[in-house]
Amino acid sequence: MSKLWGGRFSQPTDRFVESFTASIQYDARLYPQDIAASVVHCRMLARQGIIADAEAEAIVAGLEQVRQELEAGTLPFQESLEDIHMHVESRLRVLIGPVAGKLHTARSRNDQVATDLRLYLREQVDCMRQEVCEMQRGLLVLAEAHVETLMPGLTHWQNAQPVSFAHHLLAYLEMLERDWQRLGDVRGRINQLPLGSAALAGTPFPVDRLWVAEMLGFEGICRNSMDAVSDRDFVIELASVCALMMVHFSRFAEELVLWSSPLLGFVELPDGFCTGSSIMPQKKNPDVPELVRGRSGRVVGHLCGLLTLMKGLPLTYNRDMQEDKEPIFDSVDTVRGCLRVLTDLIPGIVVRGEVMLKAAEVGYTTATDLADYLVRKGLPFREAHEVSGRLVRICIERGCTLAQLPLEEMQRLDGRIEADVERVLTLQASVNSRRSMGGTAFETVRQALLEARGRLQRSGM
Repeated sequence: MSKLWGGRFSQPTDRFVESFTASIQYDARLYPQDIAASVVHCRMLARQGIIADAEAEAIVAGLEQVRQELEAGTLPFQESLEDIHMHVESRLRVLIGPVAGKLHTARSRNDQVATDLRLYLREQVDCMRQEVCEMQRGLLVLAEAHVETLMPGLTHWQNAQPVSFAHHLLAYLEMLERDWQRLGDVRGRINQLPLGSAALAGTPFPVDRLWVAEMLGFEGICRNSMDAVSDRDFVIELASVCALMMVHFSRFAEELVLWSSPLLGFVELPDGFCTGSSIMPQKKNPDVPELVRGRSGRVVGHLCGLLTLMKGLPLTYNRDMQEDKEPIFDSVDTVRGCLRVLTDLIPGIVVRGEVMLKAAEVGYTTATDLADYLVRKGLPFREAHEVSGRLVRICIERGCTLAQLPLEEMQRLDGRIEADVERVLTLQASVNSRRSMGGTAFETVRQALLEARGRLQRSGM
């Protein structure tokens, strides 16, 4: 089959080179965007008097037939046609004849592919933002049921202070909120039209780029033709957002793995999201969280690959840039898959509140409350810290908790400790004392839940 660009060549493309250079195996997914942009481009050509109205109508009708064939799966892909753009144009030529060649007036595959990719990623960003909101809603429902469920808050993987389980879950809600915002930020930079830049220098035809941008829903146009065809910042930026989202998913997945282990037993994961062992009948393996955790590495790797791909490229378009699609497509697919599976998993989590409470009682987690109590009695915090630490050491030696240590034993170290100290040494008192904004007190957490639900409603998603 002759190439649409083959006029300058006297020999056919090597068969292996055709396979090596083809991108149709992964850019076929861009066909809706390629056809949509081509339709608008064609109508602009007619609107500007560059082609005749009758020619434009024939081209648009042909494009619609190509779209239907692609949707039905009746248009076979061929490596000799390289990419989705050439498949569309080649089939259009078969359907309507030589007039199909006028569609490519005032554009190049360079600005065409950049436009298709921006249209596709814009759509994916909108889907991801919606899916982030769905995962947030799932976390919110779970948190609302466990405001007064106490668990150990950890630093250095050591029991530190007791916290509300809802407060812990709200931390992930905040991470997802930042992800949602970042997706919105990058959407604005994706949503700039490169079409009309042609190969790199613009076009001599009187195109109306602003009208095309408006018709395709772009917020503006890429202002420099050389930058327009060679810019992949928007791909890298979205890959960065995807990588950070996967880091957040991986952290949550890691906690699910730990919490569901019999060693902790804080939660039980739904059977439909776990698997068994081929040799050990008792096993219930948290495969879904483990795979989410594992796939984060792939998406982080894609970001590194894209940065490396672009770091040494001179202006303008280089064929290296064909390699941008596989990593960004896989990054988006992976993020969306993880969003779905985690959102579906969350409602099935069974929380073992009594186990969490027992774990929170271990490790002298009210020691800071004792120090704060002494501060309120007039002792400088550093001295109060010393007294509380020494009392913890005594408890370790005696094998008791701070609440079990006799009052007279405490008073030997500091006479300002009185009977009212008992009120600050319970887990509930510790949690509810932390009423500062963003704290773990039940009242504060309930307010945070209300605000979070309001944000989700205001987002319109």
